[in-house]
Amino acid sequence: QVQLVESGGGLVQAGDSLRLSCAASGRTFNTYGMGWFRQPPGKEREFVAAIGYTGLTTRYADSVKGRFTISRDNAKNTLYLQMNSLKPDDTAVYYCAAESYGVGSAQKSSYGYWGQGTQVTVSS
Repeated sequence: QVQLVESGGGLVQAGDSLRLSCAASGRTFNTYGMGWFRQPPGKEREFVAAIGYTGLTTRYADSVKGRFTISRDNAKNTLYLQMNSLKPDDTAVYYCAAESYGVGSAQKSSYGYWGQGTQVTVSS
């Protein structure tokens, strides 16, 4: 099992940057594929970015490609999401998630472990 705790959210202006972190418990973090998802107000939870267990493979939603970067530090059991050029449409609760396949899936249903979420609000 793995427990996930996100941090780093906040209120920023359009064009600003934020870095989210997700601290994972357990000794097997380096075997999990990891993902970031977000849930805008009144909408379904959606895929943002994912990374394979080695960190060598990544994938992004089209809406964040070129602005967001996902990374992981397996020595620190931590997942990151660097968010640049933020837009009001990026406003959402951001969740990190872990999946045991190790590939970093874009499918929400692949993930068995979720954090509690961190709020990101981007003002115009």
